[in-house]
Amino acid sequence: MSQQLCRVEYALDAREDLIRLSMFHQDNLELANHILFVISDGIDLLKKHPLVGRQLPNGLRELVISHGSTGYLARYQYDELANLVLVLAIKHQREVDYH
Repeated sequence: MSQQLCRVEYALDAREDLIRLSMFHQDNLELANHILFVISDGIDLLKKHPLVGRQLPNGLRELVISHGSTGYLARYQYDELANLVLVLAIKHQREVDYH
């Protein structure tokens, strides 16, 4: 029997984070698109494995998305009853905080 995939949605802050992170490479459209692909591909893992991220306080989780020698962090909530992952924020690992 196949496992039902979780729905993944992005909160407004997370969508704004994607724009902000791609703007770091606004002079190189190919690299900006690659960064967006790496992040979205990493987050797609949550469709099958919503508990893969490390557990944080207040029911939050954090997914590490590797990219080269660094990567990105995605903070999210998983609602098991709704079978929903809500991505709340995304940042580069070298950034101090999410917002």
